[in-house]
Amino acid sequence: MKRFIILGGGYGGITIAQTLLEGHIPDDVVVMLIDRMPYQGLKTEYYALVAGTVADYDLRVQYPADPRLVLKHGEVTDVDLNARLIHMAGEDPIAYDWLAIALGCTDRYHDIPGAQEHSTSLQTFSAARQTYRLLGDVKPYGQVTIVGGGLSGVEVAAELREARRDLNIQILDRGESILSAFPGKLQSYVSSWLHEHDVRTVGGVSVSRLERGIVYNRDEGLETDVTVWTAGIQPVPIVQRIDLPKDSQGRLIIDAQHRLPDHPEVFVVGDCAALPFSPSAQAAGAQGKQIAEILSAEWYGRSPRLSRIKLKGVLGSLGKKAGFGLMGRTAIMGRVPRVLKSGVLWRSKHHSG
Repeated sequence: MKRFIILGGGYGGITIAQTLLEGHIPDDVVVMLIDRMPYQGLKTEYYALVAGTVADYDLRVQYPADPRLVLKHGEVTDVDLNARLIHMAGEDPIAYDWLAIALGCTDRYHDIPGAQEHSTSLQTFSAARQTYRLLGDVKPYGQVTIVGGGLSGVEVAAELREARRDLNIQILDRGESILSAFPGKLQSYVSSWLHEHDVRTVGGVSVSRLERGIVYNRDEGLETDVTVWTAGIQPVPIVQRIDLPKDSQGRLIIDAQHRLPDHPEVFVVGDCAALPFSPSAQAAGAQGKQIAEILSAEWYGRSPRLSRIKLKGVLGSLGKKAGFGLMGRTAIMGRVPRVLKSGVLWRSKHHSG
């Protein structure tokens, strides 16, 4: 029997598995999905989990129950590309014939002293639960500081404001404005929403270090009860340790078929892969569909049918009633993008397109 292993059951990994299951898998091929959790966590919604506006249970999606898919849960510790082995904590190594690395990302702390020790994260289900607990324990009129004014930071701030009107919330960003990757029109709309809802935004900040209860903007100490880190991501440590060509973000360089050029039996998906777009669930899912098609074509001796990946756009929420988005070059603001985002979430939970 030959073995195809998918490392990571996030948006990319689960799409590969689902797409393969929708077609035919050869009788001599075993498909195995390895993840530390027994369900997929809907990471794009972790901002609502940390704010306490959704229950943890509502952001779980069960993996497919299909005899052709072997589910294995545990901690992957290393990948030996030359020996084609997956190393797991407390278990014998697992050999593979094909591999998809879809392990996602972790926070990037930019070598800022104390950042990892004195801030809290959204990058895993476990970290998001811990952040929820810390935020829930902040006393009335306490100070919450969010470092990073990108999409995640804005969504956390807005959702937390709806959950806790009593808190003092501020977003610190090194740019002059939040959402620097978005058009000025969207930046202005979101900034106005935050201002109207008493969320303070501070631009031009250079976070120099963190101590317990203090974030330093250069030499100025800003007191805080909880600091939420949303100031950048990087591939997980396993990918960081792989000594192969990477882009400036530390993501593995892949070819047009999402393979490692030096190891064509290995595919790289999502936040671990050097893609021409920003990391997103949508990009990982689009890659996942193509990888399933490529593998299926290889197994059945035909040419894969691939088209250029086109992303539909980006959506962000401002609480439960407002949102913002970019569809192509068109900025959308208000209730419509929030409704659209709810629809995307529904489809994610029900495993459809």
